[in-house]
Amino acid sequence: MSGPHRPSLTEIEAARTRIAAYLPRTPLVPLALDLPDRRIFLKLETLSPIGAFKLRPALNALLSRDRQELLNGVAIASSGNMAYGMAWAAKALGISMAAYMYSGAPRTKIDGVRRLGGEVRFISMDTWWRYIIDAERPDLAELLINPVTDQAVLDGNGTIGMEIVEDLPDVDVVLTPYGGGSMTTGVASAVKALKPGVKVLAVEDENAAPVTAALAAGQIVEIATKPSFIKSIGGPSLLPQIWPVVRELIDGTATVSLEQVTEAMRLLFAKAKVVAEGAGAASVAAALSSDHARGNVVCVVSGGNIDPEAYRIVLAGGIPNP
Repeated sequence: MSGPHRPSLTEIEAARTRIAAYLPRTPLVPLALDLPDRRIFLKLETLSPIGAFKLRPALNALLSRDRQELLNGVAIASSGNMAYGMAWAAKALGISMAAYMYSGAPRTKIDGVRRLGGEVRFISMDTWWRYIIDAERPDLAELLINPVTDQAVLDGNGTIGMEIVEDLPDVDVVLTPYGGGSMTTGVASAVKALKPGVKVLAVEDENAAPVTAALAAGQIVEIATKPSFIKSIGGPSLLPQIWPVVRELIDGTATVSLEQVTEAMRLLFAKAKVVAEGAGAASVAAALSSDHARGNVVCVVSGGNIDPEAYRIVLAGGIPNP
């Protein structure tokens, strides 16, 4: 089963050039906390036009293709933000778009796809996962782009890591939420190429932590998962196509609880007026709790597309239902 390779700086720079006309650079800002052993910085992908980092890989995936490949449109399987990002990118380029989503995906993301002219096709979560791991593919006229293993997706995500090192050359640790793995591997590719000594940690919800399990076992393993309101990180296993790149690049993991994540969401709102979804705040939760997060710590705040009712529950001190 073939998979993507570790993006080179040349590939990442090419991606940045492609997407620059559509996507402003996101800021890196300090989080004002008086901590003795760490300074926390936020890479605010929440300030993307879609409120999440996925616009970078979506744009690069389309802009790097020959236009002939896109004549019949594009399709994506996504739990939310990648579908949203692809809908925005497709609209900007005048391409029709369809998203395969499961019914439990956040309403903000479903509505976002439709608002941008994308078609939402609901499938079961099991079918969605089979599309993600390429175990099953629908028979489509559209070009189906894998949201995790497509090379252009990794290259686009690498632009985040390049910007981090440019904005904070003395970074010590980078924390990224781990969903399918394309963001973590893309970011790590750039960071490690520019600053080999920087640690890159994958952040996981303790209710679904396949990277932690795989690193402990030395191979991909199936794990039991528990339902969580955090929809875009965690899964029953890792994707075989991306595992070799993950194993090569990341220095470890940090697992966080739902209590820690919701506390981080409230902190981000109180201290920085940043609205983060659960996955987006997970890196901050890890920065506050992990013994490996010391020195200058950058948290990729990956997205802020949370349903209003769920966010209300968080701000009131609760944990939303799955």
